[in-house]
Amino acid sequence: MSNSKRAVVLLSGGLDSATVLAIAKSEGYECYALSFDYGQRHQFELQAAEKLCQKFDVQKHVTIEIDLRKFGGSALTEEIEVPKDRDEEVMATGIPITYVPARNTVFLSIALGWAEVLGAFDLFIGVNAVDYSGYPDCRPEFIQQFTKLANLATKAGVDGSGEFNIHTPLIDLTKAQIIQRGITLGVDYSQTHSCYDPNEAGISCGHCDACQLRQRGFENAGLTDPIEYQT
Repeated sequence: MSNSKRAVVLLSGGLDSATVLAIAKSEGYECYALSFDYGQRHQFELQAAEKLCQKFDVQKHVTIEIDLRKFGGSALTEEIEVPKDRDEEVMATGIPITYVPARNTVFLSIALGWAEVLGAFDLFIGVNAVDYSGYPDCRPEFIQQFTKLANLATKAGVDGSGEFNIHTPLIDLTKAQIIQRGITLGVDYSQTHSCYDPNEAGISCGHCDACQLRQRGFENAGLTDPIEYQT
């Protein structure tokens, strides 16, 4: 049975996905959060996702295990050094080694399957094409093409019982704008995790691309990042 106010929200536990969850809730959606334990080195984000689900009272939170370390090919899923202290100009050129091959395609495909079971035609994902590190699966073109696929590859799309929509509320926002939006919606960013290379205690490195983009976002928003960084 369909429910137009149900939504599947991809929730990594990071700053962007936390903001997207808050946005979906603020728009009146009954949220079903989907996280992935894919062998990433920054597993602390999954703990953050659990806290966020409690905070925003999601209907159900599912964590899918899919070990992308079997493939490797990324500094997040293989013993490859995470780039540190790259300046903004360098980040803007090329696709970094932290790109996980086809990750958002895999994640959205699984989210689509769950959405079809739930009768939910709205999926939310925190992709961003402004303050991002060159990932091809964070671009508007990718989302547009996946939306077409979603409506071609599902029973609901074929029999006309519903049309899937991929919501990307952050896609045109700067990191500072994302943070400001989240603050107005009650996001506690101390409960989020962004670092690609935290230490064993889960404390962020402060030097990887994700940490630098996060820190710059808070600075540009005129706010202090509430998480701890390694000294």
